[in-house]
Amino acid sequence: MHLGLQMYSVRDITKDDLAGALAKVKAIGYDNVEFAGFFGHCAEKVKAMLDETGLAVSGSHTGWDELTEGKIGQTIAFHKAIGNKRIIVPYADVQTESKISRVVDVLNAAQPKLAEAGIALGYHNHAHEFKPNDDGQIPFDELKNRTNIFFELDTFWVFAAGRDPLAMMRDMASRVPVVHIKDGEPDGEGKPLGLGAAPVSAVWKLAREMGIELVVESETLKPNGLAEADICYRFIEILEG
Repeated sequence: MHLGLQMYSVRDITKDDLAGALAKVKAIGYDNVEFAGFFGHCAEKVKAMLDETGLAVSGSHTGWDELTEGKIGQTIAFHKAIGNKRIIVPYADVQTESKISRVVDVLNAAQPKLAEAGIALGYHNHAHEFKPNDDGQIPFDELKNRTNIFFELDTFWVFAAGRDPLAMMRDMASRVPVVHIKDGEPDGEGKPLGLGAAPVSAVWKLAREMGIELVVESETLKPNGLAEADICYRFIEILEG
């Protein structure tokens, strides 16, 4: 099976030993990784880490401020050097119309520049984008309607926001090439796959049917990131049969 891991899942070790974290993630069985920071390592060093482990890079969570004028050129050069073809904005403050407009403007300006370099631009949701902001807008709808970027649906946060992640995967099929498969409780408490109430088995099944890439994320570090990453991998292994 081809399965990725969001490296935020093992943030307890990446900050001090990114190379070791990548090697251990590969040893669990993951094929690719989605970065959540590079901790001061240059692109050449990160590429060497990937080559040494045999991992592919499926994407990177990159702050939208790194896509602004004056920074985007450096951002593009870094991600081309490591072989990354997806930049995903992991979070934005969208609590007012003016803040949404600022983010939308940056995304719309950055997208063609990234596309020219062979890099797709996406956005990763949490729960807050599905709730009215201070100006009464639903931020997710604003981002969806005012950009042409793709969305990396975090299916747990969709679930925790009271929405149906399966319906959203179907409705937005053309703009959802990848999802975070994650588990937890309706109140937002995260759990490793198979230990919460989110519809992870159904998400896995539908993603496989639709050809949507799966990236595992487990955030609670209980007892540690690698243990959770292993639990999640074994759960998917059982689903894969």
